Amino acid sequence: MVTLHRELVAHLGADVDAVILETPYGFQVNRDDISSRAREYFRRSVGFTTAVAPDTHAQSPLGNAAGDGDADRVRDRVRRADWVFSGPGSPSYALDRWHSLRLAGILRERVGRGYGVTVMASAAACTVGFVALPVYEVYKAGHPPTWLTGLDLLGMLGLAVAVIPHYDNAEGGTHDTRFCYLGEPRLAALEHELPDESAVLGIDEHTAVILDLHTSSVRVWGRGVMTVRRRGVSVTVPGGTTLSLEQLRDLVAGKESGAVPLPRRSVDEGAGAADRATTAGTGGAATLQEAVAAAELRFDTAVEARDARAMAEVTVELESVVAAWSADMEEDQGGEWARTVLHGMIRRLARAAGRGLSEPEYTLGQIMVPLLDVRRRLRAEGAYDLADEVREAMAAGRVLLRDTAEGTDWRWEEGAELDTGTLPPDR
Repeated sequence: MVTLHRELVAHLGADVDAVILETPYGFQVNRDDISSRAREYFRRSVGFTTAVAPDTHAQSPLGNAAGDGDADRVRDRVRRADWVFSGPGSPSYALDRWHSLRLAGILRERVGRGYGVTVMASAAACTVGFVALPVYEVYKAGHPPTWLTGLDLLGMLGLAVAVIPHYDNAEGGTHDTRFCYLGEPRLAALEHELPDESAVLGIDEHTAVILDLHTSSVRVWGRGVMTVRRRGVSVTVPGGTTLSLEQLRDLVAGKESGAVPLPRRSVDEGAGAADRATTAGTGGAATLQEAVAAAELRFDTAVEARDARAMAEVTVELESVVAAWSADMEEDQGGEWARTVLHGMIRRLARAAGRGLSEPEYTLGQIMVPLLDVRRRLRAEGAYDLADEVREAMAAGRVLLRDTAEGTDWRWEEGAELDTGTLPPDR
């Protein structure tokens, strides 16, 4: 989500002190490679330099606990950073380490005083509610579904929620991997363990929820939706929607005032380039797949109506959607498939254009020789009235005849004069 990261950093001005917390993936043997790729992503795609705050437990010799000096430096760096990012890995490992390093309190402090920008994605996003989902243990190791105690960063804003990212995940294909790989049965079971005044806050992939503490507003950004789910009943808030923090609190608590109609998806100031192109070209489709499907339907409808202008417009709009999507994504994520569909549209449009360029002259050319021969014979037999009627009938069909000393030629009224093989004069 390149556009979103650029927008968030733009609010901070120049010389951003930016830190990546590697803790959620600190236990992985390839943690250095992950950190390096993350830094390169933000440098190349977003345009600013980041530093990595290491998981000191993992960085220390033989896996032993780090010295107090190392931990102090990490805490101080995170406390004063303008921008802090934490992302993929294990929610349970991250929580354990952040509590051990006393970073949990630092993160809560940042939210409490509204300092800087704190971005929590994927596994890190699982930790920001009052309870957290141990994804690895449940999905990978088969542990019974249970909640862990979360950081409760959102509890400081009056939001008693369990945050579940990857809410619309569909990697499972034939089995249910929605709700961050939980699936419906396990989420329903876990929901019964939540207090009545709380809710599940689901965030789709390629989607972010931005809480602006200075304006007390909540903005859903991206191609999916934010879902507030209470006891199996869900309220969805589409990307492009901004609501007040108080309204979100009401939705979480299940209050009647929280059920007020929410704004429909709109192209607002904060929408990314891909959002603007998608909304403009496909009537508000939220995903690339939906955008392509909508474009195909519009294109087929235009073909049936023989509406060349509409066919061309759909093709141009879809190209803009694919280009914007590609610009906002580090990975292909369906772009190659979308481009294949687009190329198919262009080929169909080219075939239609080829037929159109040869019409109506091509079709008329097949019948003009015998028609002109009939008119020539009528004139040769002195039936000039009938010959003139043939001429007038052709003129009514926008075919113009011209009699010359060399014979009779014709042209289509809206096109250039063609060399059709002039018939010899009849007299």
